[in-house]
Amino acid sequence: MFSISRHAFAVIVASVLFAPGAFAATEKPKQIAIDWATYNPVSMVLKDKGLLEKEFAKDGIKIVWVQSAGSNKALEFLNAGSIDFGSTAGSAALVAKINGNPIKSIYVYSRPEWTALVTTKDSKITKVADLKGKRVAVTRGTDPHIFLVRALLDAGLTEKDITPVLLQHPDGKTALIRGDVDAWAGLDPMMAQAELEDGAKLFYRKPEANTWGILNVREEFLKDHPDLVRRVLAVYEEARKYSLTHYDELKHTFIAVTKLPDAVVDKQLKERTELTHNRIGAPQRDSILAAGLALQQAGVIKKDVDVKAALDSLVDDQVPLPTN
Repeated sequence: MFSISRHAFAVIVASVLFAPGAFAATEKPKQIAIDWATYNPVSMVLKDKGLLEKEFAKDGIKIVWVQSAGSNKALEFLNAGSIDFGSTAGSAALVAKINGNPIKSIYVYSRPEWTALVTTKDSKITKVADLKGKRVAVTRGTDPHIFLVRALLDAGLTEKDITPVLLQHPDGKTALIRGDVDAWAGLDPMMAQAELEDGAKLFYRKPEANTWGILNVREEFLKDHPDLVRRVLAVYEEARKYSLTHYDELKHTFIAVTKLPDAVVDKQLKERTELTHNRIGAPQRDSILAAGLALQQAGVIKKDVDVKAALDSLVDDQVPLPTN
């Protein structure tokens, strides 16, 4: 029978364990890909000030920025592995998780009222029930879409009672103003722009049904690089606190990117965006769970799905964060 000495066995084990590439999965990445979005003003400050670039320069890690036009796009990018961190609404992240997107929700970047149901200034639509038989622009997989579904449910309607016109948020706003649709499930800053520049009416508002602005990370990235995730969140927190105490700079950064007028930016940032939270706690969980259960009642989420268990699987609140 073949046998080897204890010393020889140790040499073999060591040669395997310490061979080049043996720990490739946990080696530091060459880059970190992260999104920015106009619905996430903190991300815009983070990008503009180069805070992540400064943090990771000593590691030789490049920061790659990708714009997300909506939660649906951020979730697509996360699922494809083209970004490591993505900004979404909490409810959109939950639906994506249920549908198999391998993400974890780890941080709150805002408490917004970023969506409402919108129509034109001369429209006869005044309540959700008036949408029956109407064409409504909406971006699937986003908080405005989920907001619309919940609003219809509360009015005794479903998506089958309307004609959804699937457009990305800016195109939805354009379609409304052109008269191609009767209503739009809006999103700021496009919604604020339509309101102030075109006289659009927010005929249905429900701030508590806007789920929180949530930062998500790919599960694999969190598993392989927990220390990098902690450092990203520490820098994110720096940008959030800076945004709170430097409104003029936040506004300047926002205008530089969007080219929107002061009044539109103030409408979104001053009136409909709160940046005083960072942790995913009971209020955030309750809000996202309520959205998930409403979507299940509306048939968007299958009846056999344990929504609370899915939420528990989605949220990872173990990454250390500085205190408020």
